[in-house]
Amino acid sequence: MRKLVVVVLAVLFVAAMAAYTCTFTVRFTDVAVLTTFGKAGENAIKTEPGPYLKWPYPVQNVTTYDRRVRFVQARSETQQTADARQIIVEAFATWRVKDPLKFFQRFSNAGDRAEDQFARAESTIRDSLRSALGVTSRFRMDQLFSTEESGSKIPELESQVLQTLRSATSGGQSLDDLGIEVMSVGVNRLLLPEDTTNKTMDAMIQNRQKLVKELESQGDSRAAAIRSKALSDAQRIEAFARRRADEIKAQGDAEARQYYEQMNESPELAVFLRNVDFIKTTMSRRTTLVLPDSLPGFDMLSLTAFDKLKAGAAPGSLSTDPAIKLFPGKDGAQPARQNPEASR
Repeated sequence: MRKLVVVVLAVLFVAAMAAYTCTFTVRFTDVAVLTTFGKAGENAIKTEPGPYLKWPYPVQNVTTYDRRVRFVQARSETQQTADARQIIVEAFATWRVKDPLKFFQRFSNAGDRAEDQFARAESTIRDSLRSALGVTSRFRMDQLFSTEESGSKIPELESQVLQTLRSATSGGQSLDDLGIEVMSVGVNRLLLPEDTTNKTMDAMIQNRQKLVKELESQGDSRAAAIRSKALSDAQRIEAFARRRADEIKAQGDAEARQYYEQMNESPELAVFLRNVDFIKTTMSRRTTLVLPDSLPGFDMLSLTAFDKLKAGAAPGSLSTDPAIKLFPGKDGAQPARQNPEASR
């Protein structure tokens, strides 16, 4: 019984080893190259997914390639533009294995593993991409660096790099002859060299300073014009105001002349009415005034106001001195100071 178990286990082990060495599986994302004694023929390519049989190694060997798109990044390279400017261009490319047989025949010397062959292929693509970036010399700096998306020609640059890369040769063969299909090319960075950046910054600073000086000059010119216009307008307005004031004053003097004539006919009455208006104006508010009755206009409030009226003094006259006669005589003579001794 024990021997039977050992025999069964041995048979199973041999079957497993035979299955491992005599079969292989192709996934739906892969393509396999079946080689016989290290060489591959037309029927060596297996593209349909599923299990396959093969002779054990070293009679036959299988190399499996991933058919999905791969990515390769190129190093930054200094390129010259059409206007003799230096810029640093950093680009990438996407690619895949187009012809597994050509790919195997070209890169199988890199190693038996697919990863080693992919590394050799990416090195070849990277060198070709670096050479293809030379088409940057067909574009000017202002065509690549633009503030408007529609104005930049970077997409056109990428298209021309892709065309050049597809037609590029490596040892007399194009990438298509190597079984490689380049899917796309992109420019992910455009930089200026350090010295060019410094010169560009200096030029920008000078342009900004020049613009600032121009704006300051324009501002000073406009300020001077505004001040000159304001001064001219002020002088014109002042002259107009003076003329208008003189006209109003002359009109007022002309209108007041008739009142002056009426007041001259009876100046004492005019003074009396003026004092009454003064009292009305002064006493129209809630105001407490402590004033002597000898002030002009307040003699009407004195206790002797009626005595003065009886004595012939004009109420509201400018003086309360009984020695001064305020009313002119009938002949229109000016009031004269009376003799105090005579009045007594």
